[in-house]
Amino acid sequence: MSRIAILGAGAWGSALAISFAGRHSIALWGRESDLQAEMRTTRTNRLLPGAHLPAAVDIVDTQAEAFTGADLVLIVTPTAGLRDCLRATAQANPALPVIWACKGLEAGTGKLPHDIAAEELGADHPVAVLTGPSFALEVAAGLPGAVTLAGTDIGFATHWAAQLHHNRLRIYAADDIIGAEVSGAVKNVLAIATGICDGMGFGLNARAALITRGLAEITRFGLALGGRRETFSGLAGVGDLILTCTGDLSRNRRVGLALAEGRQLDEILATLGHVAEGVPTAREVAARAREAGVDMPITAAVDAVLHQGLPAREAVERLLARDPKIEG
Repeated sequence: MSRIAILGAGAWGSALAISFAGRHSIALWGRESDLQAEMRTTRTNRLLPGAHLPAAVDIVDTQAEAFTGADLVLIVTPTAGLRDCLRATAQANPALPVIWACKGLEAGTGKLPHDIAAEELGADHPVAVLTGPSFALEVAAGLPGAVTLAGTDIGFATHWAAQLHHNRLRIYAADDIIGAEVSGAVKNVLAIATGICDGMGFGLNARAALITRGLAEITRFGLALGGRRETFSGLAGVGDLILTCTGDLSRNRRVGLALAEGRQLDEILATLGHVAEGVPTAREVAARAREAGVDMPITAAVDAVLHQGLPAREAVERLLARDPKIEG
């Protein structure tokens, strides 16, 4: 049994705390003191209706408490909070291994999470990303699923995959951290696009085409950044893409559906209740794709809708008007 410090007590952090509490003791920390107090009293998280926090989950008020006695740090904040959590980890215990479960590129820098970790922890620090097709509500409910733990070192990923794996959440080790992170980031952008498509009533044929062409964008971008092709056909790639683009629990898909209704982005995000990582990530992916000379028309269209004021319907019409080309 290990002691795991989970930084981030939102829906996903709490779901993983519940999932891993069967084999490990958990210290769960979140930024919202009111929510922490409520969780400690009720043993529930209002973001996870119907889920119960087991006794093995300690709700702590400070990061220092979370780090005390920890064998592993699991960061489950939005990407915007990753750097601060990595910095706090390094200050508390430079030897602690770190896994994160956020999916996105850092706003303003366009850096992938492992690049941020190298800056804050050092290039040789043992790290990995936990990613793949997984909705928090289903994981918290103990429904079966499978995800990927991709590390910079396959030995580290294999060790912790075995420690965290159980019969309701299968965890597969991998060492293509770039491909896994690119897949997790870009699929959120494509889920917004799919929500727009579905919200406009374009049908299942269009949805399938959009997801398939979206996978081509993920693959081109990922290969350009150093990922491996096989990653994009696995759980971290096509598995997560399909789930996020089609599942009604997807917050990024819900953003797209609301945009198709003509609602303003600020209003959508204010009422969502969760962070939609695809919104800031669209800008960063589009910028890095332009710099790398990677063709990503769907991503560029989503970025234009979110950040450049392009009406959603006009963005779709532009995509439909593109000249035919050889598939690839």
